[in-house]
Amino acid sequence: MTELTGKITPEQALAVVERLCARGGDIRDAVVAEATSLLTEFSLEDTADEVFDALDLIDIQDCRDLARLPAPDDGPTSVEEAAGDIIEEDLQPFFDQVERYHDLGMPVEEARYCQGVVLGIYRFGEESEAEIKDLVGDLPLDCADDLLNAWRRRNPDKAAIVQMEAFLTERCPKLAGRG
Repeated sequence: MTELTGKITPEQALAVVERLCARGGDIRDAVVAEATSLLTEFSLEDTADEVFDALDLIDIQDCRDLARLPAPDDGPTSVEEAAGDIIEEDLQPFFDQVERYHDLGMPVEEARYCQGVVLGIYRFGEESEAEIKDLVGDLPLDCADDLLNAWRRRNPDKAAIVQMEAFLTERCPKLAGRG
């Protein structure tokens, strides 16, 4: 029976966790503690690496294929537009996680994760040799600006903003002072 938990689907595992939480008491407290622990166990550098890899590994052929598809009125009409769409789509899960930290009332983790995402985008712009980078120009930096501006709107605390600016000045100088 101990192998059972390794054999169920992710959906089934979620259902088990939800049922345990619904029971309340010590089990619920343990699940919440583990979830909190999981959400706080990330490194800025690992997050930056994940973002960099997500962008750097975009296949230029996927952009060409998307541009060739019959597009609805608002779809991409060029390889450059398709590349931009793919970049924005690949960044969205990271942006969503920043917002989840906010919704969970975890401002320290929200800021740190945001920094990791921004650093990954910045590194992509500075270090990547991927062909897609040439197609999109400043779009990655614009996406980082959008993320930072959304973060600033949700977090008006002056001390947090000063810390973010210090981070940008040190690690992402082309983004410092833009917001």
